[in-house]
Amino acid sequence: MVVAADLDRAPAPWMEVHPLLVEPFIADVPKGTGTMNAAVRDLPFVHYTARHLMGRQIADHLTREGLPLDHRFELDSYHAIMAMVAEGAGWTILTPLGFLRAGRFRDKADVLPLPVAPLSRRIQLTARAGVFQDMPGRVADTLRGLLAEMIVTPAIERIPWLEADLSVLN
Repeated sequence: MVVAADLDRAPAPWMEVHPLLVEPFIADVPKGTGTMNAAVRDLPFVHYTARHLMGRQIADHLTREGLPLDHRFELDSYHAIMAMVAEGAGWTILTPLGFLRAGRFRDKADVLPLPVAPLSRRIQLTARAGVFQDMPGRVADTLRGLLAEMIVTPAIERIPWLEADLSVLN
């Protein structure tokens, strides 16, 4: 069993898939930056590395939306990216999971909707079909409760406008 982002492909016949969470991508800017337009205009973009699926998804989406950005910074750690944003060195695009994970930097950043069309990802549990009997379904049910309690509720309390786009899937 593995819990990971959905690769946007049809499941293979050997897969048993249990959707868990859908989350939007969000823009993180240094606290007090003001508008998203000001961040895009005045600050460099801190890329999540293209070596990872999420980084490629973000870069592809920005290109499709006509917002090509420089490659001044490209990192593979939520903490390193959020540290740069918190210190005013740039702005970034992450998910609520990434934002919440980088806890010590959250109070020095503002979260805004993307400056382009929305983008989201799904998190799912995948297992080999028929191998674990009902265990993947039970684990997925447990994870959904934990995700609601530890991710969705705190994120929406902190960022109420996420309520329409951040949710546990059944």
